[in-house]
Amino acid sequence: MRGTSNARCFCKMSTDLQPLSLAVKRLQYKHHRSLDSKLIDIGTTLAQWDALRAIGRHPESSSHKLAGLTFQTDQSFGALAGRMVERGLIRRVAGEGRAIRHHLTPAGEAMLSAGHVVVNAVIAESFAPLSKAERRQLEALLNRLLDHQSDA
Repeated sequence: MRGTSNARCFCKMSTDLQPLSLAVKRLQYKHHRSLDSKLIDIGTTLAQWDALRAIGRHPESSSHKLAGLTFQTDQSFGALAGRMVERGLIRRVAGEGRAIRHHLTPAGEAMLSAGHVVVNAVIAESFAPLSKAERRQLEALLNRLLDHQSDA
């Protein structure tokens, strides 16, 4: 019987946490929709801008590393990078072995910069109801959860 009550307790706690988890996901979804609709006005998408940001922060990185940084599969990042090469936003050069290294072009740097303005405005509006202290606290709590999670 004791195991049953523990199972109920765990189930109840898990159920109570689901609205919190859903709220985090809903905010992420809201950000993505808003960013996509605003970034299209400057000629890019959230996926492209995120790739530009990752390449800008990690020049010379392989497709595999950039795929991980942008939450994509290797194949989807490769297809995205190919489209970005065609648009003149990045260039890809052969690296060691089969690795392909990525660099921003001047057009890619300009798109990344323009995207920062859009992203900063969207994020600022989203978090406007929170005070600076509340935003710092939220960031600390989310980072604590992320540090606690395994990389499964």
